Amino acid sequence: MPLQDLQPQLLALSPAEKTQAIQLLIESLSDTWTGIEKTPGVCGGDARIANTRIPVWVLVRARQLGNTDAQILTNYPTITATDLSNAWRYAEAHLGEIEQAIVENEAA
Repeated sequence: MPLQDLQPQLLALSPAEKTQAIQLLIESLSDTWTGIEKTPGVCGGDARIANTRIPVWVLVRARQLGNTDAQILTNYPTITATDLSNAWRYAEAHLGEIEQAIVENEAA
């Protein structure tokens, strides 16, 4: 989508939403995602919640299977709502990577 088409939507955002949009753009440009880690040899190098062994693709798959955020937080008590928010942002920006990880892990 060209920036000129996106501009009216960006200008209509609240100040808090604009701050979130800026953070998302910075994370995307730097490929560093708040609360998300990728470490070779840990969880197969897949993106995961920082300081855990919970891959983002697992959370996305749980959501695809109909789990609500509240259910996911109950099932994974070591993560927070902020962790989920970070995971959803990462997954949205790296959809192909996450979908591929789901396919590979379901085939295994």
